[in-house]
Amino acid sequence: MSTRYIYADNAATTRPDEEAVLAMLPYLREGFGNPSSLYSLGRQAHEGLEEARAQVATCLGAQPNEIYFTASGSEADNWALWGVARQKAKKGHHIVSSKIEHHAILHTLQRLEKEGWEVTYLDVDGEGFIDPAAFEAALRPDTVLATIMFANNEVGTLQPIKQLASIAHDHGILFHTDAVQAVGHVPINVAELGVDLLSLSGHKFHAPKGIGALYVRRSVLLPSFINGGGQERGKRAGTENVAGAVAMAAALKKACAEMDTEMPRIAALRDSLCQQILTNIPRTRLNGPADSSRRLPGNLNVSVDCVEGESIVLLMDMKGVAVSTGSACSTGSLDPSHVLLALGLKAETAHGSVRISLDKENTEEDADYIFRALESTTQRLRAMSPLWEEPRS
Repeated sequence: MSTRYIYADNAATTRPDEEAVLAMLPYLREGFGNPSSLYSLGRQAHEGLEEARAQVATCLGAQPNEIYFTASGSEADNWALWGVARQKAKKGHHIVSSKIEHHAILHTLQRLEKEGWEVTYLDVDGEGFIDPAAFEAALRPDTVLATIMFANNEVGTLQPIKQLASIAHDHGILFHTDAVQAVGHVPINVAELGVDLLSLSGHKFHAPKGIGALYVRRSVLLPSFINGGGQERGKRAGTENVAGAVAMAAALKKACAEMDTEMPRIAALRDSLCQQILTNIPRTRLNGPADSSRRLPGNLNVSVDCVEGESIVLLMDMKGVAVSTGSACSTGSLDPSHVLLALGLKAETAHGSVRISLDKENTEEDADYIFRALESTTQRLRAMSPLWEEPRS
């Protein structure tokens, strides 16, 4: 086991910022009161919660009363889809989405299908993009919601969300985007985008796990998602995670402040690493957009012929590098990535894919070490593979 350890799986989760940890500590200690209580400890907690709400809203270009705290991005996704389905059931029972959504979306849609809803799952091209014309053609008079992810969690594709939301609105249809991978990494202003609902998760941008949020435009009246109390303006029962909300607000504020400098640096680091891999490791391919400006700054997904992605991950870990085969939420699944299959990859190619997701803590030295670790790992695995033949010179 290497004594050096490089974390390059930031799409799965991120290390909490020191600012986020310090911001939450007072609400775990002296400011531990229930924010619904009338006495001073409760009022103190309530003030912290509302300050956090206002900070998150500011970073997203929203109003504070449009931000609802949740326990995760997955909960926010579930609430958005389930809530609109309940709210709009009398108008229609059709939803439009894509084949490369996160399972928090896909599984919720599958559940709605069992309840009688019809869902159109749009194809994507070889880089993961939705065709806006195909999107518009899929909309029907009984369509009540379109849900398209902002940035794909496996290949980093950034969809034309503003254009898609505008098309949906031209047809009187609500638009939701799962922005869990995008918030804190690319500029997002909900007013400029025109989205009606947007999901985010704190641990993707250096806040602790267990806190997320759903942006709901004021004109959208979602039913309550969790019953039992009047928290979150009567929409989500349960004593709020004040410490988590405060930490998430601090992390998001820092991420937005650093974005102009960190985005290009991380993207350049990613591009350099990508070039090293594709140039020096035979029979590798980039998955997702070739235009680096159209994918998340830190995302790099490559396929390596004649090896298994899981084997790469395990051997890279032994060399002191943390990477993944795709979504951390799918750990343990032997099925090839539904995202890569939707991009047109064969199952065996999808099985040999690895995702490297860099972030602000990664350096040029890290990228060089990752490349060398991947190169030696690939050579070792191919030496054991009956499918591999050395390329002829």
